[in-house]
Amino acid sequence: MKQISRLLPIVGLSAALTLGAVTAHANDEKPKIVASLSPIELLVRAVAGDQVTVSTLVPAGASPHTYQLRPSERRQLAAADRIFWVGPGMESFLERLLTGPDFRDQSVALAQGADSPGDDAQGHHDQDGQGDHTEAEHGQEHDSADAHDHGHGHDHGDGEDPHIWLDPTLALDMAGKVAHSIEDLEGIDAEQVDRNLANFKVALKEREAAIRVQLQPAKDLDLFTYHDAFRRFAEHYGLTIAGVLTLSPERSPGARHLAEVQQRLQQADQPCLLTEPQFNRQWWESLMTDVEIPISTWDPLAGDIEPTATGYLEFQQSLADAVLRCLPENAE
Repeated sequence: MKQISRLLPIVGLSAALTLGAVTAHANDEKPKIVASLSPIELLVRAVAGDQVTVSTLVPAGASPHTYQLRPSERRQLAAADRIFWVGPGMESFLERLLTGPDFRDQSVALAQGADSPGDDAQGHHDQDGQGDHTEAEHGQEHDSADAHDHGHGHDHGDGEDPHIWLDPTLALDMAGKVAHSIEDLEGIDAEQVDRNLANFKVALKEREAAIRVQLQPAKDLDLFTYHDAFRRFAEHYGLTIAGVLTLSPERSPGARHLAEVQQRLQQADQPCLLTEPQFNRQWWESLMTDVEIPISTWDPLAGDIEPTATGYLEFQQSLADAVLRCLPENAE
């Protein structure tokens, strides 16, 4: 009996190692996806489920505006079946590489109008009405929000705000592009991808409706952000971005601009400062020497969101929760 007892742990360990080897082999056989940013990984997982393995380049706490690609990540890209990124206006550190001959065929830029293999994914949306809401039309819905301080934000490339994943309508377009791009990969069940996309659309619309109700009390807030990353989210939900601290996230704000922002803070009826974990908070603190203003933190890169099939829904909720923490009854 003692001999059998001693053998049991060995047998159990052997079985565990065998199972681990089988799992690793199964993962090796799955298509390899690389996402430039965590929010893109959330969209990939929403439509692909566990049919793929996904890795993200820019880690939590880092900024795509200042990130530098490492040699190991270059090799990671070379091994990928698909590479998803927003486009040249966002991840400048990837532009030369992904638009070059070595990666052009496997990379998919998700920004509307970007020239990439996945650009004909609109067929996914037209079948059920997803594609009948263009970006131009979407911007026209929120002209009142545009009247605020958006001109003070930084521009990327052609001046369009590249943080498109913050708008759930545009994120749905991105998810459709992802779905279309991966369906022809070996080992992918295209019908399951279509079902996942349809389920994601329903779940996202439900979460979007709930967030609209939640944010009603926040309509009168004057939100001040570190840089102009949240315009898409604010416009979609009818919130007011009253000012941005820096014109470009790559540069420190100038003295004149800081003085303008400080004056707006002092004149705002219900100001709230929204910081980002990727950037230093000390600039805000320098503007608050004589005034007490609520501060909340929101993360446009979803650094603290678990990468699951429902992760994008939780990401949207996290942004709404950050705004709601600005309300007097919720302020710390």
